[in-house]
Amino acid sequence: MRILVLGSGAREHAIIAALLAEGGHDVTAAPGNAGIATDVETVRIDIKQPDLVTEFAVDGGFDLVVIGPEAPLVAGVADALRKAGVPAFGPTKAAAAIEGSKSFAKQIMAQAGVPTGADVTATTMAEVQAALDSATPPYVLKADGLAAGKGVIVTDDRAAAEAHAEAFLPDGPILIEEFLAGPEVSLFVLTDGEHVVPLAPAQDFKRLGDGDAGPNTGGMGAYSPLPWLAERYGSEQAFVDEVVETVALPTIRAMAAHGTPFTGLLYCGLIVTDAGVKVIEFNARFGDPETQVVLPRIESGLADALLAAANGTLGSVAPLVWRDSAAVAVVLASEGYPGDPMTGRPVEGVDDAEALEGVQVLHAATGRGEQGLTATGGRVLNVVGTGATLAEARERAYAGLGRISLLGGQSRSDIAAKA
Repeated sequence: MRILVLGSGAREHAIIAALLAEGGHDVTAAPGNAGIATDVETVRIDIKQPDLVTEFAVDGGFDLVVIGPEAPLVAGVADALRKAGVPAFGPTKAAAAIEGSKSFAKQIMAQAGVPTGADVTATTMAEVQAALDSATPPYVLKADGLAAGKGVIVTDDRAAAEAHAEAFLPDGPILIEEFLAGPEVSLFVLTDGEHVVPLAPAQDFKRLGDGDAGPNTGGMGAYSPLPWLAERYGSEQAFVDEVVETVALPTIRAMAAHGTPFTGLLYCGLIVTDAGVKVIEFNARFGDPETQVVLPRIESGLADALLAAANGTLGSVAPLVWRDSAAVAVVLASEGYPGDPMTGRPVEGVDDAEALEGVQVLHAATGRGEQGLTATGGRVLNVVGTGATLAEARERAYAGLGRISLLGGQSRSDIAAKA
């Protein structure tokens, strides 16, 4: 299959690596990054321009376009591709509002009867303050629109909550949500708008520092499978089945009833509370860094499933084949992340890390220049360890990380430690 993958992060590198591992696919990335460019051809185009992407996909004769990040989806790239007859894995602009607007997502959840926390939408600081007055700490505030993983704050500090609202209100409404206690789980669901194929659950680590200290980030690591989830539900599959029946399918049906049918990948951000599973958020694409630990566990069938979701035939596709393995990803971030990251610094030791058994380095924000490989953004690399057990995968991930150097680099030392 000839496949175009849109995006430039570790999520897209993970998708490309999984497709290449299947064999038989000709993959191109746009725009990609320095690491992706060592694996496949990369093309520099503005992936938020529907006409440009469509022209390139048609001229290149691609069988499938996989849209990685949220911005092209919200820009309507999938709409333009489908109009031109090119299968696109990703929702329409209207359906992508389930991620692009937190308030729209809450409306869909209410329509679908999906369990979630109570919320209030505020458009002014007076409304924010009134909502905080009636809330019990910790306070949960979310920017309504896209914010690159930085629009959420969970804090006991009233002043910090108000400062967050002041920062994001100029761009749109703020949601003040009920705080939900419990471990978080990410579950990806492939869908053609009617049928769903769930992937394996994963857990990510949003806070910058060990012990979940520091500010929220786009994610500092992840792991899969989740042994504690299997213990709680009897098996991971029992949990997955419950989420499909109570969250994924009702949401897909509500989206269709709303006139915004959803195809592609529905990311279910969940929390396991004492009162049961509840939805924290939906995203309209593969999550980062969870993708980096879920896809390495797929042995075959990924490309066929992505194409079937794009063309409406997911109900007849062969089941995915999974490896009996575990994966742990640890993120290496630049100094200053998630605020103002220091870029342009050399990154060394990647080849040494990948020489280790069961270690894969997925690039998130890298470039090549006179100094060789350099950091070009906040989250720079994901070091992924795979193994027969979670302990082995974790040991390999950190062994790989130990061989890589980046001046001022930040990483957590406790990814998957409790699991």
